[in-house]
Amino acid sequence: MRGIERAGRAAVALLVVVPLSVTAASAAEQQTQLANQTLKQAAADKKQHQLILQVNVNDPAMMNLALNNATNVAQYYSELGEKATIEVVTFGPGLHMLRDDTSPVKARIKMITENHPSITFKACGNTQQNMQKVESKDIVLIPEATVVKSGVVRVMELQEQGWTYVRP
Repeated sequence: MRGIERAGRAAVALLVVVPLSVTAASAAEQQTQLANQTLKQAAADKKQHQLILQVNVNDPAMMNLALNNATNVAQYYSELGEKATIEVVTFGPGLHMLRDDTSPVKARIKMITENHPSITFKACGNTQQNMQKVESKDIVLIPEATVVKSGVVRVMELQEQGWTYVRP
């Protein structure tokens, strides 16, 4: 009889200990999940994507493709909660993209810069100077453009810093 009594007490003890163990395990799992989420969020906060898009042809289709690429990348990473910096670098005939008098996409660039401040536009100063000499006039750029000394050198320097390079 004592063996049965002992077995009964052991069963009761198990009933009390098992739910406590399950509860403790659930709490530990929740803490682990919370810690993992926090680490993932911290990684996402630190994750910085950097993209160079080169435009070196005076082709409205190519210019629009570059703008599509830029906005798609910005939107994609924004939806993931990650940051993306995108720089469109123009040189050679591609400078027409940023010229105030010849750009077929200047209205779209204005809209993009208003909606996506992480997308910037760089104009090759060497190309601008050469166009001024050839055309015997000042080459005025759209307000959203920033002049760099050399578009090709700008692309090289950004690549050396680890930026991803895409030519649409």
